[in-house]
Amino acid sequence: MTVDTTGIKTRSGLTFTADVAGPASGPLVLMLHGFPESRHSWRAALPALAAAGYRAVAPDQRGYSPGARPDPADLANYAFDKLIGDAIEIVAAAGYEGKRFHLVGHDWGGQVSWGVASRHPERLASLTILSRPHPSSFRRALQKEDGDQKHRSRHHRAFLDADTGRLLLADNARRLREGLFGQGVPAAALEDHLSVLGNPEALEAALAWYRSNKGLAADIGTIAAPTLYIWGDADATVGPDAAYGTAEFVAPSFAMEVLPNVGHFVMDQAPAKATDLLLAHLKKHPV
Repeated sequence: MTVDTTGIKTRSGLTFTADVAGPASGPLVLMLHGFPESRHSWRAALPALAAAGYRAVAPDQRGYSPGARPDPADLANYAFDKLIGDAIEIVAAAGYEGKRFHLVGHDWGGQVSWGVASRHPERLASLTILSRPHPSSFRRALQKEDGDQKHRSRHHRAFLDADTGRLLLADNARRLREGLFGQGVPAAALEDHLSVLGNPEALEAALAWYRSNKGLAADIGTIAAPTLYIWGDADATVGPDAAYGTAEFVAPSFAMEVLPNVGHFVMDQAPAKATDLLLAHLKKHPV
């Protein structure tokens, strides 16, 4: 199955670079990447989804796409509501205006996906989240005096510093390669992501997500969409408190899959297993 790279222009006037695969008439699966990654997170999943008859769309999100990069100096451009709006507008521009679809998100893309599921529950046939716990579970784990989530999330504070982008890209992006990606991400995947994010303009825009939404705070209630939550038990940034607590904030249909010895970057480290779990979940909850 071929994967095509195209531009998707939304009603807000932004053009998102996206990888698409599968029949144009198939049920839509929208796939939202995290930080510091890109649409390339889904390279293994797209052909499998296409072969199963789905229309898979994986955009480089706001700030990551050159054609969808409003000025990051104005943090209002990267507010959570705008990120949620992008997802809904991409769905419309892909030909699924008003229709139900499947949503998949990892890390920051998972945070946006929780937001979409909370604001637009009637639109989702299913929700699949990789790594990023429900925001309420994450906040609770972060506030635990004796918990380790504060330590795991310490890098978020550094992202607020104006000099962080320059430091991350210095010396051939050494800190990005060793620090954030130093969790078993294959070299080829790392180069794919850096082809999108490894320049000052894209990285500043990506960091604006953190600066505009400090502490990843989001007021998100109980999720009604049938949800699959995939978490690697070697995740350096999301601990077991936040991960296992997610079940409390989803009703009535929730399944959690724990991948042993897999870190935060699930699709880069265990793409075949994650794709199999995703396909089984989609099949259970048809549009």
